[in-house]
Amino acid sequence: MRLSRNIFTALFLALAPAIPAAADDNSPAGPNTTSAQNQVAPANSIDDTADELKPQAADTDLFALMSGRCSTLKVAGHDFPCRTVAYAHSVGGRAYFTIALDDPADPNHIISFSGGNGHRTNENLYDLTVDRMLLNSKSQPKADGLPVPAVVKSAGRCVQLGNFAALQITSVVCSATDRSGRKYDLRFESDGSPITVRRVNPSAPTIRGQG
Repeated sequence: MRLSRNIFTALFLALAPAIPAAADDNSPAGPNTTSAQNQVAPANSIDDTADELKPQAADTDLFALMSGRCSTLKVAGHDFPCRTVAYAHSVGGRAYFTIALDDPADPNHIISFSGGNGHRTNENLYDLTVDRMLLNSKSQPKADGLPVPAVVKSAGRCVQLGNFAALQITSVVCSATDRSGRKYDLRFESDGSPITVRRVNPSAPTIRGQG
């Protein structure tokens, strides 16, 4: 979807240094702020690729990079280590936990757990209902030179422990299953380093592809 591609593009750019070849109260920032797989069969993707490939306005308003390790990262039955874990939030309220996989066979292997219905149950716990996965690989198409992820309807949940305002996240645990039965699991533990939070002033892109 349009929103998904804008967020994913921002996160892809944010994560690029970690990838050899190549982001209100409904977010984890909410606690104290104001505010995959290798190739997915086309039948599993939300059928709006034509819209995804059109130039669109940016809508990411916040993203954060987290330092630590993935003790569990399973994508469709395969285990991977992770390079980087990040969080992004859109002006429309949708949230994303994005993971750059350490996949020797695919330096562009990135997945996102995404949902539009998140809430904090206390100051240091944020709960996100996942309704789709964003999956990127080296074989995905590109628009304006940037990857267009497959958007796969899924059901699951992410739970984050920590406090964005204090720049400390303890852990992120996510689990989701897509409509074809593929499962995605993440268990991330912080190394104790402060997270990097960047607020973004959304603006339209200045460079467009031809056609």
